Amino acid sequence: MELFNILFLTLSLFGLTVKAQFGFFDQMFGGGGGHQHQQQQQQNVRSDSSWYQAQYDGAPCSNYLCPGTLSCVHFPHHCPCAWDSFEDKVELGDGIAVCASKGGYQEGETAKKIELARKGLL
Repeated sequence: MELFNILFLTLSLFGLTVKAQFGFFDQMFGGGGGHQHQQQQQQNVRSDSSWYQAQYDGAPCSNYLCPGTLSCVHFPHHCPCAWDSFEDKVELGDGIAVCASKGGYQEGETAKKIELARKGLL
């Protein structure tokens, strides 16, 4: 029995020494192992819709909650564009609005192009 305890203790110490040695090299040379990789994955947003649905369901709004921006507005066509520095909002009438990529250098160019497309001219 005493031989078993000595053998067990020796193997345990050997295992700890090996782990300490490689842990040192990981830290020394920037390895870090899987721990850093796990932290990175925990910060990423899930690829399914459950995260978005949870945000939507948890957003307090007594009027209309815009699905694209989670802004609370009085009417759906009041929803802001998600990327307002890159998109123009164009109201189509009947309370419908769309966001489209900015059309160029002139003010209102996006609205003109959308109107031409609606008429079948573009």
